[in-house]
Amino acid sequence: MTRFKTVFTTERGHRHQQAALEAAPASLDITILRQPERQVLLGGLDDAVYFISERVGAIDADMIHAAPQLKLILRLGSLTYDIDTDAARQAGVAVCYWPVGSVIRVAEHMVMQMLALSKKLRETEAIALRASTEWGESKRTDEDTFAYNWSHRSNVEGLWQQTVGIMGFGEIGAELARRLKGWDVNLLYAKRRRLPESLEQELGMTYVDEDTLFRESDYIANLLPYFRSTDLMIGAGHFDRMKDGASLVSCGSGSVIDEAALAEAIRSEKLAGCALDTYEWEPIKADNPLIALAESGHNVLLTPHIAAGATAAAARERLGDYSNIVNHIEGKPLKYRVV
Repeated sequence: MTRFKTVFTTERGHRHQQAALEAAPASLDITILRQPERQVLLGGLDDAVYFISERVGAIDADMIHAAPQLKLILRLGSLTYDIDTDAARQAGVAVCYWPVGSVIRVAEHMVMQMLALSKKLRETEAIALRASTEWGESKRTDEDTFAYNWSHRSNVEGLWQQTVGIMGFGEIGAELARRLKGWDVNLLYAKRRRLPESLEQELGMTYVDEDTLFRESDYIANLLPYFRSTDLMIGAGHFDRMKDGASLVSCGSGSVIDEAALAEAIRSEKLAGCALDTYEWEPIKADNPLIALAESGHNVLLTPHIAAGATAAAARERLGDYSNIVNHIEGKPLKYRVV
């Protein structure tokens, strides 16, 4: 069997790399490089036929020229602004992106988190399920007979005209922005390197520094990955800077957030609520202070790290990642083609 040399660059850890390798077709001879030095990457591309770039990483003309046998660049994700498509076109190299299902599901989950907090979903559902007589006599409804807000809740609103700040902008942030773009929200993002203006316009976002993001957002959407530099990075100082009554939603690394400080910000009513899918300790520990707040009726929504779906890190989740390479080998049309 002919095996095609494939370079696979990623920022993700060993667990995700192993899932990617297990899903790969036997026809590919894959070398995974995690955040490689430039010279290492250029050397690896010398005899590569396929180049897979997971989520991020500039691919410039020198890289393309260093790969004379290259046939296809595949970006796992939807952002291709950092790929030199002109150089690829001149070299006769196809460029495609491939939407990542787990990324899209996380973005959807974050929309759900914000809506749930804005509607005080846990509290209002509990009221409905109690079906208490304390709210008055029940009457059969028609067009003129109904009991709107019969439990007299306040500050139950929505996302319209709210400011959402995305912290840790990447592929998930892009998918979140796409889903919120038509909702008439003010989208802010903070990132070490600003995105091209054309992409900001496409996604309807405004670039700000981190301080402005925390001070102006009604909802902070945390998507920061875990590095030593982000360990417990979001803590009391960040919560103090947030608007009174703002909320935090998070599907980034659990160990990025100081959960004790977050619990205190909720308890003191500095923040109106929080929704987390990831935690410093997983499975979540019984003494996590956010559990007690949720159980006592605060606007806290906790889910068991399921935002990306049931098979987010499994090999079968990643089988589709190689579809375009298989299509290319078999002479079939390429999907999501950019060049």
